[in-house]
Amino acid sequence: MAVHLVLVQAVGVRIPAPQLLFIQKKNIMNNKLKIFSGRSNPALSKKIARSLGCELGEISISTFSDGELWIKFEENIRGTDVFLIQSTNGPSENILELALMVDAAVRASADRVTVVIPYFGYGRQDRKDQPRVPISSRVMIDIFTVMGADRIITMDLHSTQIQGFAKIPFDHLYSRMVLLDAIKNEGLDPDHTTVLAPDVGSAKMSQAYAKRLGMHFALIDKRRYAPNQAEVSHLIGDLKDMDVLIIDDMIDTAGTTINAAEAALKQGAKSIIAVATHGVLSGPAIERLSESKIRKISVTDTIDISMEKHMDNMEIVTVGNIFGEAVKRIHNGESVSALFAF
Repeated sequence: MAVHLVLVQAVGVRIPAPQLLFIQKKNIMNNKLKIFSGRSNPALSKKIARSLGCELGEISISTFSDGELWIKFEENIRGTDVFLIQSTNGPSENILELALMVDAAVRASADRVTVVIPYFGYGRQDRKDQPRVPISSRVMIDIFTVMGADRIITMDLHSTQIQGFAKIPFDHLYSRMVLLDAIKNEGLDPDHTTVLAPDVGSAKMSQAYAKRLGMHFALIDKRRYAPNQAEVSHLIGDLKDMDVLIIDDMIDTAGTTINAAEAALKQGAKSIIAVATHGVLSGPAIERLSESKIRKISVTDTIDISMEKHMDNMEIVTVGNIFGEAVKRIHNGESVSALFAF
């Protein structure tokens, strides 16, 4: 005979533990959904809210003259299901801003606080690769966990093993649904198109795209001799007279992308299209891309790309609907596995 633990509440009502757990879960799903945006990417936040048929919540964020941040939720969030949207690309103030938003939401008695981080900054510092350095991606997760976040949602991590650092639910989404459509719109012939992985780290992603699109696959063996500096060592695959898709999780200084494009052209490639989830575009990226022979560049809006960085051959694809669907499913207690399966 099964024995059920019994909890005695202050009012004297005795509820079996399994039944109480069900009631708690049901209450979370019935709580009102509220979405708030930080200042790093308000345009994407509005698209996510619009896809859900709601408005962004009212929040005040300001910076004092001495550089300190001040945050206040301008509406009642007690007992609500709160989603906080903020990419953590530079400046690092974006990270502190999100951490303070989490703390404020917890102290305002939100039932659940989920941080939505379209671009997860410090994701490349995922291991101790030399003496006396931090594992910064672990620190990032610890910050939001300690502040009281109940869940993390992000997209196309540079290193998927970062999820293992988290002690709270961690949903890793893929931009493939919108980027696949963008690639298909190019009208490329699969028999004469090759997906080129610019380094070993992007090989798994590139292979998945090649398989889904029915295209050929090639790989570059890259040697990195300093941060943001790398050179091509070997190119494995035949690119002669082929249209080439260079697919990566991000374009930062564009060194990796440019090196891959130049190597492909030397091998006789007919045209080059660069595709990436995160358009970091730091340092000399825009100058390098503008001077390159890359025909088209497709990135998503996980990072707010300023107008001065827009180029005539750049396409920015929104991922607002993907994040919106994830938020809806999590709020309703539904499976989100379809959104992060490739």
